[in-house]
Amino acid sequence: MKKEAKHVVLMAAGLLCLQLTVVTRAQKTAPAPVPRSSAPSSGKSATDGSSQSLERTGTSSSLSSATTQPGKAGGMGDPAFGGERHPLYRLTKSDVIDANFTFSPDFNQSLTVQPDGFVVLRGAGTIFAEGLTLPQLQLSMSDAYRGFLHDPEITLTLKDFDKPYFLASGEVARPGKYELRGDLTVNEAIAIAGGFTQQARHSQVVLFRRVSSDLAETHVLDLKQMLDSRDLREDMHLRPGDFIFVPQSRISKIRKFVPTNSLSWYMNPMQF
Repeated sequence: MKKEAKHVVLMAAGLLCLQLTVVTRAQKTAPAPVPRSSAPSSGKSATDGSSQSLERTGTSSSLSSATTQPGKAGGMGDPAFGGERHPLYRLTKSDVIDANFTFSPDFNQSLTVQPDGFVVLRGAGTIFAEGLTLPQLQLSMSDAYRGFLHDPEITLTLKDFDKPYFLASGEVARPGKYELRGDLTVNEAIAIAGGFTQQARHSQVVLFRRVSSDLAETHVLDLKQMLDSRDLREDMHLRPGDFIFVPQSRISKIRKFVPTNSLSWYMNPMQF
């Protein structure tokens, strides 16, 4: 019994030693654990940061485009009509612009849009300006002077331009061209033009409004009914370039063929 017990103990001790040897070798041959690097997280954060910066850049660029084009709704124009809601003024012939160079005052100058649409720049030749807005002309001038001025900073001021106007013709006391200041209606414009003459036909005043260079819309207004009813809600508001024409009354057309004394017995010209 003692021999068998001793033999079992020896076998158990041998197995234990063998197991310890195997574990030791496994620990030596196993690769050392690599410490978790912060590079992926930093790369991810950098990627996220770059994407966020791109988003911010895109947002800022869209905002800058909206601010550089205040004349358009979101820089895309009126979605209903495809036009501009508040268009910027576009240069026309005979307009005068003051150009001030912030860092090169020697180049300060006054520009006049010539009949051919060009402006002459001091030391930089000519550029086409007709139909451009002031920001567009500023970019064109910066490109023209960039050849010998480093990043020129130019401020443009519209000094003289074709002011908004309306025209009154026909049977008004003082036909002509009048400056359109503020919000005026047809009745107010006729009052500025001196009012109706005795030969005027108050019930068929014609308002011509130019839509394009080749097309104009026409509105016929019954100002006599408006004044008689004391209701001016249908009195149209003028726009720059509107043309008001007051025709002759029917009685004034035949007056030159009928003696005035006999005609006055039957008709009152003011009712027309």
